[in-house]
Amino acid sequence: MKLQKTTWVLVTIAVLLGGVVYFNEIQRQYQSEDAQSNKPKIFDFQEEDIQTLTIETNKETLKFERTGIENRPWQMKQPEDVPANDASIAFLLNLLVKGKSDRAIPISSEQIKEYGLDKPSAKIDIQLKNGKKHQLILGNTDFEGQSLYAQVDPCDRSDQELKVILVSKDYQFAIDRDLTEWKQQEQKK
Repeated sequence: MKLQKTTWVLVTIAVLLGGVVYFNEIQRQYQSEDAQSNKPKIFDFQEEDIQTLTIETNKETLKFERTGIENRPWQMKQPEDVPANDASIAFLLNLLVKGKSDRAIPISSEQIKEYGLDKPSAKIDIQLKNGKKHQLILGNTDFEGQSLYAQVDPCDRSDQELKVILVSKDYQFAIDRDLTEWKQQEQKK
């Protein structure tokens, strides 16, 4: 079976167009990955640097402390003194250590109410092993409902311009849990 000249031309054009589309998609993927990696990190510490976590929501205050025990690394200290659920803590720690923000919005202290930061949905206090303290305050969702407004290490000075950042809504999923989800479930024997 012999192919005609026009068939070969059409096959060649199809292969060339397919190659152009393929390389265009690969280039777009790399640009998207570069944009993601250029976002600044929210905090500049490692997971193993965290000594205590305090989560304050409208419902309750939870306090967790690193134990140093390999098979039970976190202990809930408040409202109960029980071993903490490793999965729940690990999810939150991962967000704190690897979380990034794509935008910082300068605001005045009068505008803080517009972002829900005057009565925040949650405050996360972090104390590192070296004694340094950090805080993440979570406010309202943005107008698209995809992100949360947040403040990182807010200062108490009212004359200084404040910054609000957008963070992933995963923070809300990480902390909006029932108390039983924060506790380590007892192993059945």
